[in-house]
Amino acid sequence: MTALWVALRSAWRALLANALRSALTMLGIVIGVAAVITMMAVGRGATERVQEQMRGLGSNIMLVVPGGVSQAGVRLGAQTRQRLTEEDAQAIAFDIPEVQVAAPTARATGQLVYGNTNWGSTIFGVTNDYLEARDWGLVVGRLFDEADIAGSAKVAWIGATAARELFGDEDPIDQTIRVRGVPMTIVGVLAPKGQNSLGQDQDDVLMIPISTLRNRIWGGDGASKLKRIGAISVKVRDGQDMKVVEERITELLRQRFKVPPEGDAPFQIRNLTEMLQAQEESSRVMTLLLAAVAGISLLIGGIGIMNIMLVSVTERTREIGLRMAVGARGKDIRAQFLIEAITLSLLGGAVGVGLGAGATWLIGELAGWQVAMTWDAVMLAVGFAGAVGVFFGWYPAQRAAGLLPIQALRYE
Repeated sequence: MTALWVALRSAWRALLANALRSALTMLGIVIGVAAVITMMAVGRGATERVQEQMRGLGSNIMLVVPGGVSQAGVRLGAQTRQRLTEEDAQAIAFDIPEVQVAAPTARATGQLVYGNTNWGSTIFGVTNDYLEARDWGLVVGRLFDEADIAGSAKVAWIGATAARELFGDEDPIDQTIRVRGVPMTIVGVLAPKGQNSLGQDQDDVLMIPISTLRNRIWGGDGASKLKRIGAISVKVRDGQDMKVVEERITELLRQRFKVPPEGDAPFQIRNLTEMLQAQEESSRVMTLLLAAVAGISLLIGGIGIMNIMLVSVTERTREIGLRMAVGARGKDIRAQFLIEAITLSLLGGAVGVGLGAGATWLIGELAGWQVAMTWDAVMLAVGFAGAVGVFFGWYPAQRAAGLLPIQALRYE
């Protein structure tokens, strides 16, 4: 322990004797550690953002939407062919055992009015199955009962954002609002969901029974009488193959729509869970790539340490000879120079941690990105910096330990 303490003190004095050179040598390590921490924080934040979106979306979910149409040789976009109906959703739920629920949805927009306050929001026509499909709950209130859906009752669930804008701190339950002139009684407040993958606020919604939207908001027009809907949210049971279920839904709907084998299907199926999982995997790969690129700075810093340590060995050749002449062994000389290299790396790593934390905070505040700086990233960066010090400091230390005392003393 005494010998180690002497080596540490000697290494520290040697670094302080050339403080400017030591600081410049550490610069590569500082930048490398800061870059690794910052890039991993950005990548981790992106991954967590995708995971939040997956939790907000729900698990094992697919979305069936109307397909596109062609007019005069021009192919229009998705959802331009309104052929999905509530019966299609019922068929998917009843005919495919792997499907847990198939929830029909329709949507509109409008002003929500409460007293002298109004707020523009999205209005969804849903059933209770929609909450199960989306893993969405109510903070307070009740579900729609059969009488509500059968009788087109004027009841609603309200999202957290819409509730805040209309009611402030007031309890929304049993309050009456007007939607396109139709009074609606709030019977439930939806749990907060946050933004979706497109940056849209999922809490800025009002949900009413789909029959209420069809008969009271749309006014019972032709599309309403046919029970047309905008989408079907399909939740697949745990452990089932999403691809197989997707194929079965496709086959079922093609039969219902009497689409020939070579014909274009009037619907599209989007595996939202698979899309977000692919996005999450891409974020993880990007995190590793960013960390690897940042790690190059650490290697460059290590080369700088090796260069300076070789110069130091040359400059202190006579000192090495004197120490050997009075009894220092080769391993003592090796330990001294190795400790100097490791000290440079770890000091640079400590400064790099502070710089990386500051850069991470600035990116989060100024750029508005979601970042997540974790201790495992800090330990990885500092540990890698220490390993760089050992790797690049070993050769200069070994070279110093291999000097012959008589040659070292005669060195000019």
